[in-house]
Amino acid sequence: MENAVLTLAGIGIASLLCQWVSWWLRLPAILFLLLTGIILGPVLQWLDPNALFGDLLFPFVSLSVAVILFEGSLTLKFHEIRGLERVVRQMFSTGLLLTWLVSTLAAHYLVRFPWELAFLFGAVTVVTGPTVIVPMLRTVRPNARIANVLRWEGIVIDPVGALLAVLVFDFIISGSGAGGAIGHTLVVFGKIVLSGLILGGAGGLFIGNVLKRHWLPEYLHNMATLMVVFGVFALSNEMQEESGLLAVTVMGIWLANMKAVRVDQILDFKESLSLLLISGLFILLAARLRFDQFQLMGWAAGGVFLVMQFVARPLKIWVATLGSTLSWRERALLSWIAPRGIVAAAVSALFAIRLQQQGLPMADLLVPLTFMVIIGTVVLQSATAKPLAVLLKVAEPEPNGVLIIGANPVARAIAKALQQHKVSSVLADSNWDNIRAARMEGLTTFFGSAVSEHADRHLDLVGIGRLLGLSHHDDRNMLASYRYRTEFGLGALYHLAAKPEKSSHPKHKTARQGATLFGDDISYAKLASLIGQGAEIRNTRITENFSFNDYNKEYGKRAIPLFAMTAKGKLHLFSSEEKPEPLAGWTVVAFVSEAKQKPEAK
Repeated sequence: MENAVLTLAGIGIASLLCQWVSWWLRLPAILFLLLTGIILGPVLQWLDPNALFGDLLFPFVSLSVAVILFEGSLTLKFHEIRGLERVVRQMFSTGLLLTWLVSTLAAHYLVRFPWELAFLFGAVTVVTGPTVIVPMLRTVRPNARIANVLRWEGIVIDPVGALLAVLVFDFIISGSGAGGAIGHTLVVFGKIVLSGLILGGAGGLFIGNVLKRHWLPEYLHNMATLMVVFGVFALSNEMQEESGLLAVTVMGIWLANMKAVRVDQILDFKESLSLLLISGLFILLAARLRFDQFQLMGWAAGGVFLVMQFVARPLKIWVATLGSTLSWRERALLSWIAPRGIVAAAVSALFAIRLQQQGLPMADLLVPLTFMVIIGTVVLQSATAKPLAVLLKVAEPEPNGVLIIGANPVARAIAKALQQHKVSSVLADSNWDNIRAARMEGLTTFFGSAVSEHADRHLDLVGIGRLLGLSHHDDRNMLASYRYRTEFGLGALYHLAAKPEKSSHPKHKTARQGATLFGDDISYAKLASLIGQGAEIRNTRITENFSFNDYNKEYGKRAIPLFAMTAKGKLHLFSSEEKPEPLAGWTVVAFVSEAKQKPEAK
């Protein structure tokens, strides 16, 4: 028991380290998770998942995959693929069948899999999956059209691919290609689809109404949703085996597209839970691999991967995008990105054990060949997708821009100063006079509240990575910080100092998120007053002969530093938490008041 607790704790720590290294190196975490699992399992033989979990291993894997698919499907909103619906449909219909056929032929003729096992391998590996697509999209940063198509494909194709694999598996177990077996398979297909659609839709409708009508207190929303996911998954599988993945995906899509249902808090919780589950699962499944299985396949396994990368994927994209508005550059990147993930690993491991019990030849090689494809696609694509996106000119710019809350005179002055240094900004304000004045000055604007549902759909955040709360309404700044904390990260949220509180007692103070811009005593009223008195924003270059200390001595309290630009154009904001020390070659941008005139001598 003590060893089991120590092992589970070790897996959790290893998962955290892998995720941190992946963030630090800007590479998909799956690379480090797989490597860790292989080192702990077949190399050092410290981790044996079968001994650790026993009969609970695959129920745990199944429930984890269900949570991962539900979390991914919560982000699937139909308005995001408007104009590309046909492309997405083709990718998990005709395109899926083409990938299945090409992969099957490669497995049969290169690795010498029997036809039954080759068809099952092809079905298992048609999936891409959100566990690898989403982290790769964060790194590659393709344009919104490509990102939406890949995200929809990765999430929707998981249950569809799992459904296809279940049908092929059921056909194999049924015994042969006789008419009875085919008829049985068709009946199973109908039951799986019917169970998934009915229970998934019912689950989404139920939990959606619970949230919308406030039948539960807010602190129970996450727990209730998770329990409904488990219940729908288990009940659907009970009604028809292997239909649970389809059910939870339908439930997530239904919930995501229900009107007047906010799923942000649930999505935040599910993202954290999915991250934990994904990390642990990859380590556990990789630890079950054996090197002797890879040796049995030889170089033929690499040939299967190459066929899937350079034949199956381009063929699928070419067929799926016929007649679409996607450019050849966008199609080229879509043809390159198709990493396989946790569903392929989990489903192959589950079916391999059952087929080995049935005595199917070479069934023990299904998992290592699947992992060969997973490792190959992830390693190759994670290393090359970003440079390829840049080369094709379909990558979003680095998020150096800022979203400014407010388009008042202070916000406009700071936005113009940022613009002079090639830092893009978007000013969001509900006051038309402010918006009109900003547009007259050539600034990019959004007319409306930055925290509205309209902003969720229409506010363009391409290249935006920070939030500056410059509104004279403290509550608007704080509300925007709360809304965009997951979008940009807590370290990228900035706001002006609040108006002086009537009481210093904590119970009278507004909860703050992010850093205070320019200093704890710099409020909107103070900056507006300085502008009214003729203060100007000035740029001062720091040199070897004029250091930042010299700058402070020269200007003293007459200057309020706003931000500094490095020689390479990197933005550093002055705030309560960040106090840059500009070096030679940097430019300091500050509000500077006119010097007081000396009194005339009498």
